Amino acid sequence: MHRVVSLGRNECLSRAVARTRTAAIRSYSNGTDFKPPVLVEKNGVDLMNDGIYNKGLAFTTAERDRFGVRGLMPPVINSLEEQASRLCARLNEDKDEIRKWNLLSSLQDRNETLFYKVLIDNIKQLAPVVYTPTVGRVAQRFGFLYRRPRGMYFSSLDRGEIGAMVYNWPEKEVDIVVITDGSRILGLGDLGVNGMAIPIGKSALYVAAGGIHPARVLPILLDVGTNNETFLQDPFYLGLKQKRITGPAYYSLLDEVMHALRNRWPNVLVQFEDFSNQNAYPILEKYRRDFLCFNDDIQGTGAVALAGIYSALRAQGKAPSDIISQRIVCLGAGSAGLGVINNLYRGMIEHGLSAEEARKNFWLVDHMGFLSESRKDLSDAQRFFARKDFQPSIPLHELVRRVQPTIMLGLSGVAGVFTEAAVREMARFNSKPILFPLSNPTEKAECSARQAFEWTEGRALFASGSPFEPVEINGKVCLPSQGNNMFIYPGIGLAAVSTGLRTIPSSMFSKAAETLANCVSDEELEKGLVYPDISNIRSVSLKVAVEVARLAYAKGLATKFPPESVDLETFIQRHMYQPQYSSYVLNEVASRHR
Repeated sequence: MHRVVSLGRNECLSRAVARTRTAAIRSYSNGTDFKPPVLVEKNGVDLMNDGIYNKGLAFTTAERDRFGVRGLMPPVINSLEEQASRLCARLNEDKDEIRKWNLLSSLQDRNETLFYKVLIDNIKQLAPVVYTPTVGRVAQRFGFLYRRPRGMYFSSLDRGEIGAMVYNWPEKEVDIVVITDGSRILGLGDLGVNGMAIPIGKSALYVAAGGIHPARVLPILLDVGTNNETFLQDPFYLGLKQKRITGPAYYSLLDEVMHALRNRWPNVLVQFEDFSNQNAYPILEKYRRDFLCFNDDIQGTGAVALAGIYSALRAQGKAPSDIISQRIVCLGAGSAGLGVINNLYRGMIEHGLSAEEARKNFWLVDHMGFLSESRKDLSDAQRFFARKDFQPSIPLHELVRRVQPTIMLGLSGVAGVFTEAAVREMARFNSKPILFPLSNPTEKAECSARQAFEWTEGRALFASGSPFEPVEINGKVCLPSQGNNMFIYPGIGLAAVSTGLRTIPSSMFSKAAETLANCVSDEELEKGLVYPDISNIRSVSLKVAVEVARLAYAKGLATKFPPESVDLETFIQRHMYQPQYSSYVLNEVASRHR
């Protein structure tokens, strides 16, 4: 169970006083820390109900008078740190992850500054609550848990009106949209409108991990129905109770959404999230060259996996260039599986292999068996990696025995498919076998950390999509890594916002993977970890953003540039949101003095 580290009241007070005094000294000595007040349009109860501007008990006495909220709350005035301490204490009291999610979600609704203060300061403990694995359970019960709307919903009933509907969103500037149609949520399948839990969670991590301003991220659910009979019969289901529309009707509706978004926010970055395997690749291929967009399941997961493998090779005493000699078995050949394989394939080519040589290093398996050229049900993307050497029915342990892979990847969404026989066979000819069961949430992982370490006598280099606890094997504590996409997409988003990217080519994900791998310290590698500590996620995101930005400038894809006197890292860091309260002035009052 994850524990939130809370600050005691005295510690909060002492830190707050120290910060205030330091800020005052700096401001007095050089005047550079002056922060102009924020002009707000609301007052009274309307201001208290606005999650972006509400301060709760942190409103000063002057602000309570100025905005007509004096007497509408207890007279005590708390600092942001004191408020965070109270929330952490409440989170520490509860051991149920769904109730923690509920508490954080309600906090986000009423005070986003405080929400992100708590989340950023406790990111390692709370990321699994805000996102996977808890968000998977939330998505399955989304209608039952629903309290109030967040983000936007477009449905097939809105055809022809979406261009006007986007103007219902109150924010004039939106930098990033996370959109899903709910058709393939994590490893849980078609959840329909319940899939909105995913864009909401990922949007929160764009802020916490990447420093995007919370008012400038927008989660969107495109509701085209669901083929999930359970939800079609569920009285609490919030979406259209109809079978999914498909074909031209589906694609034209999505096209209307894409053009509506770009018409209102011309520079918006669109992240496609959890689209079905049959739609994910065609959608990405249609829009990637003309719109600022990417698919996180295909490109983000691929970059995270590539980074983890580079780190695992380092842990084996090898160089990233040794990827060319790896033999890789992958269970899962959908959008995520193929996204990972294509990233590894490009990595091999970048390190010197021909396309044909690189292709021969992969053996793929999906729910119908081994991807053999004899199969007639393969997509073009799957057929590219199909082989002649085995029949579809070959068991996994036999495939491992004959191929002798150095790496086994799991992106199948099926729990337990990394069998004991297969893993033990792999450990027989690898001193440090690389095992990455990456499916989410935790209960969908291809094997658990305990299984991987027990079956390899503690020698595995292990990374999973959702977190596992450390495992003790024969007196040795084995540490599992988490290959979470939050190591990649927030940095990509930060680079896009900071530099005004036009498009996002695949090479930017390769650069992000290389940068992420370089963030893993030698000490972490010695412990068997192949990803950096999530506590350092904002630092990692900044480094990813800087290197992606350098590539953008080299390729002529950026439209914003740092001043000559400012280095690139400082330029990008200045774009990163920090949760802190500002002084407020009512806009109509300020207008009278202009």
